[in-house]
Amino acid sequence: MARIGVLGGTFNPPHLAHLVCASEAAAQLQLDRVLLTPVAVAPHKESRMDPGPQARLDLCRLAIAGDERLEVCDLEVVRGGRSYTIDTLRELRSRAPRDELTFILGGDIALGLASWHEAEAVLELATLAVAERTGAVRGDIAARMQEVFGGRASLRFFDMPRIDVSSSDVRRRIAEGRPIRYLVPDAVAERIARDALYR
Repeated sequence: MARIGVLGGTFNPPHLAHLVCASEAAAQLQLDRVLLTPVAVAPHKESRMDPGPQARLDLCRLAIAGDERLEVCDLEVVRGGRSYTIDTLRELRSRAPRDELTFILGGDIALGLASWHEAEAVLELATLAVAERTGAVRGDIAARMQEVFGGRASLRFFDMPRIDVSSSDVRRRIAEGRPIRYLVPDAVAERIARDALYR
């Protein structure tokens, strides 16, 4: 049995805040490993300047190289189409029924969980690991979960340093010809430059 964290997203491109989030969750929640799980097609937002799911998958692999706690999960990219968390959790559970699944998300996302596809089934399959974000503090999140889901949500919090970097900001900087070094791992920056992504 392993304690597995799942961090989903577009990772368009993966940046240091993604990696810090995964690393802090692994350390604070004593997870055996964290799976970065890029979506094929995001169900809730349109990805602008998307180089495609395979390119984002490759960037994620470059981003985590050398960190044994982190892995890249290609389930959603291989499955194709719109990606729903519940489908990925079910697949992970079917592959390793004894693993303990923890779904990692930011506090702002947690507050909107009720609108997710089969949200209650997500809570049955995984513990939620929530990183606080500005405007979404622990008390508010816990109260919202209790209000919407009663006692059905298994909720854990972890601390994450504030890192003001987003994929949209990285894409904008690339399009404007500005540097992205220290915002993304060096290997990711090199691949973006080599393949002229986001230009």
